[in-house]
Amino acid sequence: MDDLLRQIGNRILNRRKQLRMTQEDLAEKAGITPQTISSAELGKKALRLENIIRVCSALHISTDYLLLGKINSGDYSVLLSRISNLPPIQYCHMEDIINSFILALEEREAQNGK
Repeated sequence: MDDLLRQIGNRILNRRKQLRMTQEDLAEKAGITPQTISSAELGKKALRLENIIRVCSALHISTDYLLLGKINSGDYSVLLSRISNLPPIQYCHMEDIINSFILALEEREAQNGK
């Protein structure tokens, strides 16, 4: 159970940082205390069900992702929505970045597979 709490805490921490939020920002958006966020991120204390839902909503992630680390279609739709709102030139840059990232992953996998 402790390992699961640490994994959940790491997913909260990583997503919060990805969104450039402080613990206080997340707590305010989720309607819970910064101490609750801190305890969850450290894997010290399990979140109550209603707080899991609030944290997921504030971080724009699914409960599947938070609890199990599984990405579902709802998680993809948030990213797709953000990308679709980009101006054309920024969309092209994003496409270049994604293509370069995927190519680098494929090259790394090919090297590791040798």
